[in-house]
Amino acid sequence: MQSIADQIERRTTSDIVYDYLFEAIVSLEILPGTKLSEAEIAKRFGVSRQPVRDAFNRLESQDLLLIRPQKATTVRGFSLERIAHARFVRLAVELEVVHCACSDWQKTHSEKLDQNLAEQDDVIKRGETDKFHQLDYDFHKLICELSGHRLAFGTIQECKRKIDRLCVLSLGRASEATTLYQDHSDLASALAAKDSSLAANIVRRHLARLDDTIVDIHKQHAEYFE
Repeated sequence: MQSIADQIERRTTSDIVYDYLFEAIVSLEILPGTKLSEAEIAKRFGVSRQPVRDAFNRLESQDLLLIRPQKATTVRGFSLERIAHARFVRLAVELEVVHCACSDWQKTHSEKLDQNLAEQDDVIKRGETDKFHQLDYDFHKLICELSGHRLAFGTIQECKRKIDRLCVLSLGRASEATTLYQDHSDLASALAAKDSSLAANIVRRHLARLDDTIVDIHKQHAEYFE
């Protein structure tokens, strides 16, 4: 295992602290409402407080931390309003992406999507839903790239991560993977047919699947919501 010193040679100290805290927060290893201390984090990593403060500020900008003067920094709880906004923004961006993609879709584009879909199918059959999660990201990123709007995925990714953090609390991820895979397959077919109307309907259906999950999680884990 690499030491912190070895990693610092390639990344800043702030990056290392940020990456650790980000993964711990989005995976719910660190739960909403948990208090975080700059001094304790700095001591754990053997660094000064400044890079920790920088990491905290980055996490606050992503709605993952709540920093208040003279009060403890805490991991932010979930907000139904912010979740709804993330869903709205992602839907708007993805609808425009698939519309642009359909206007100039090529056979080679379908071949690239088909390769990703084959990998999705393979990991589902092996029960490796953690790997499906990454392939899901790759699928949507690939569509952005093939549509000529590569940078749009940055917005989609930011919105998606906010929802994914919440959905860690859902217990049905294995069965959900099969359903999401079918949506991906249907979307790939719509893009191959250059049917922008059908593609848009599939995107709406795909994103709407989380509605019931979000409601259920809110009922079962109200303590994690603001």
